Formats: sequence, C-alpha cells, structure tokens
Amino acid sequence: MGLKYNVYLDDSRVYACKACRTHLSNYHDIISRQFRGQHGKAYLFEKVVNVTEGKPENRAMTTGEHTVRDIHCRQCHTCVGWKYDYAYEPSEKYKEGKYILEVELLSDAKQMAAGK
Repeated sequence: MGLKYNVYLDDSRVYACKACRTHLSNYHDIISRQFRGQHGKAYLFEKVVNVTEGKPENRAMTTGEHTVRDIHCRQCHTCVGWKYDYAYEPSEKYKEGKYILEVELLSDAKQMAAGK
C-alpha cells in the first residue's frame, strides 16, 4: 500500500475540516445551501476531496428514503457529512453522487490563512 497524499485546493475560498484544516471542497462546488444536518446548517457539494467513505446504509430523511454513506476527513477521521448513493424518490435523484458537508464541522481555510 502506497502513501496517501492530501489534495490541496487552490481557489479563492476553500472549505476545510474544522478539526485539522484539511481541504475538503471549493466554494464554487456548492450546489445548494438549503440543507440541514445533525449539527444544523449543511451544504450540498458537487465534489469533495480528502475524505474516506463509510459503508452504504438506508436512512429515512426529511425528503424520503436514501442510501447514503458517511464521509470522514482522511487526516483526522472526523465525520464531516455524507454522500448520497441513491434516492428512492424521483424528485430527489439530483442528489445522487453528491456530498453533504455540515457547516459546523467546516472552516474557511483560505480566509483563515489571509487573516479574515
């Protein structure tokens, strides 16, 4: 097994794991800010990096039944959200293959580095 290297994102705004500041996604990859997670506000992202995915499981959510898997920061193993594998409701199919990151578990890495 080889070494695992973290991906460093180069965008004007990068979301990172709040616990260890490992880059997770770019601001421009946000699809929607209208989601809720266990810790409150959550964003739907097109893609994320530096995460590991748990096993798929069915969950009853406010928008219906979904098959999801928890995603964890590759560096510190903090659960930062989940990935939608399958949506049973036709109106929810747009979520498949997309990621939820919980805002409470994120930091804004680029703005923090700039002292903002």
